[in-house]
Amino acid sequence: MLLPAAIALVLLVGPLVALLARAPWAHLGALLAGDTVLPALGLSLGTAAASTGCCVVLGVPLAVVLSGADDWPGPVRRLTRALVITPLVLPPVVGGIALLLLLGRTGLLGGPLFQATGVQIPFSTAAVVIAQTFVGLPFLVLGVEGALRGVDRRFAVAATTLGAGPWTRFIRITLPLAAPGVAAGAVLAFARAIGEFGATVTFAGSLPAVTQTLPIAAYLALNTDPDAAIAISVVLMVVAVAVLVSLRDHWLRGIGR
Repeated sequence: MLLPAAIALVLLVGPLVALLARAPWAHLGALLAGDTVLPALGLSLGTAAASTGCCVVLGVPLAVVLSGADDWPGPVRRLTRALVITPLVLPPVVGGIALLLLLGRTGLLGGPLFQATGVQIPFSTAAVVIAQTFVGLPFLVLGVEGALRGVDRRFAVAATTLGAGPWTRFIRITLPLAAPGVAAGAVLAFARAIGEFGATVTFAGSLPAVTQTLPIAAYLALNTDPDAAIAISVVLMVVAVAVLVSLRDHWLRGIGR
């Protein structure tokens, strides 16, 4: 088992080592302070934070519903779960195309919206947030649902005997006990949003300071300024590793439930 395990480790870690070895450390700061990178960094942080907030607001209720879905008919429960986690396995470009077909000027929802108000969602900063929310929401839902299923229900039962209603039980007992899962899911959603490329570039484009996030800036710089592309890639890799290390395996418990 050691040989294939070693090959797998090299395959996983080797590209990261190569990235760090080729990074232009001597002038990394100057590259990151360039006119292209700083606006992309600010945009990525702002949109990732906004999309994480959307994931929390929308994902926690969805996770609560799914955590109580054991009594649903089997086919309905399995189909619902499959649809919720589909963005995890869906090619990002396909997700971007799907968002265009839903929210574009001629989309199912975007068409009537554009005709009624003249508002166009694609190729805007709002489109970046929507694309990031689309790809990040399953991470939060899985983490929160796993945490909710791990909550000791005896506390809620005791609160019920003391006269607490459903909302009180959820706010004062269930949610605080599940808070580590919510935090882990939110951090994973943030990390996924920071690294999102395919759905964003398809649905929002690559307009500088409007929709050009760090991954898009790295891709565009690869042909014109390879050092800048490597510098941006290092930043994204550091963010990803820092997120996973900070979670201390909480994400594994959330997904594994």
